Amino acid sequence: MIDTNRTGPDAGRYLFMPFEPSSGSGVQRVDLWDADYNTRTKTLVNPLTDNFIRGDASRWTPWGGWLTGEENTGTSFGTLHGRMFEVTNPVAATGPGDTNFVQRNIIPRVAHEGLAFDSANNLYFIDELTGGSIYKYTSANPGAATGDDFFSAGTVFVAKVNGGSNADATGAVNWEALTDANGTPLAAFSAAIDAGTGDLIGDAAANLAGATEYQRPEDMEVGVLANGNEFLAIAMTGTHEVYGINLFSDEISIFADRNTIDLSTGLAVGSALTSPDNMAIDADGNFYIIEDQGVPNADIWRAVDLNHDGDLLDAGEGLSRFVGLQTSGAEPTGLFFSLTDPNKAYVNVQHPSSGDDALVEISVSAVPVPAAAWLLGSAFLGLIGLGRTRRA
Repeated sequence: MIDTNRTGPDAGRYLFMPFEPSSGSGVQRVDLWDADYNTRTKTLVNPLTDNFIRGDASRWTPWGGWLTGEENTGTSFGTLHGRMFEVTNPVAATGPGDTNFVQRNIIPRVAHEGLAFDSANNLYFIDELTGGSIYKYTSANPGAATGDDFFSAGTVFVAKVNGGSNADATGAVNWEALTDANGTPLAAFSAAIDAGTGDLIGDAAANLAGATEYQRPEDMEVGVLANGNEFLAIAMTGTHEVYGINLFSDEISIFADRNTIDLSTGLAVGSALTSPDNMAIDADGNFYIIEDQGVPNADIWRAVDLNHDGDLLDAGEGLSRFVGLQTSGAEPTGLFFSLTDPNKAYVNVQHPSSGDDALVEISVSAVPVPAAAWLLGSAFLGLIGLGRTRRA
């Protein structure tokens, strides 16, 4: 997953990303303005700092911090995982020695991946399980200037669709509180508190609440519909679907699935859409869907929603391939569109057969080119020096 410094001086200068091995994860920052490939990448958090593993999420905060989280919820290295962390000084840090890496334990322990803020600074997150749910954190201090203040008190909610105690549902969303306004778990969910840490276990609390379950919810992005309403798109790997929540009406519907039209054929995309995972949004508000699968089918799809109504079933709308990854053994992850140059995007290439991960820059030309030119092969388009982390 990738994000940038969205606010403050030099906004858009840096890319922030965790690296994911279960043997020990850390955090790196890439300075896009540094022309020297030998110095542009800094490790901010060393592997296994605070026993951090399987780092996945990446999201800049409204106050200028950077959030990540663990994709695992089990216990290893003597630590119960599923934690959310904030780097409170992501731009100022010079390396592991002065990086402030702080757990935000008001957030329940879940298998973190997607994180997203809406315009009111509500924080949305998911539990990446087969049977995982969708959550929202509403801070008591939504305009906080620091993460300490933002996470000092607030309410955690879980989504229940059409009354809950169901799966893969569409319809009316009710956000049921799991905690009080100070972040203390409500009495009904006391059995979901981990005795060792005192933290709320998200899946256990969601089960007690009768929350709606989805099949491996993963990444999410907030966009704006044509009518001005905010729209939260969420990829569901297990059912090969992307859902969307209208955050004004609190209605959830299918945004894209295997019945969506493949614009290159005019037919339903079918099994060509497999395991949607990461998501991205470009400067024009278009959504992109990154598949969690290997070569030769590791595609990134552009959702062509011409009228921006959050529904790809309209005539002339559907999915088109943006790029396809052709690197042996690898899958794409963490697509991100530059804030400063709408013609540039970045994507991570993870666990290739070579063992060397890479960050790839895609420069989009205004001149039409053959579709084959967008296939990412061993000759990468604008390779960024990422330190080439060898993965577990």
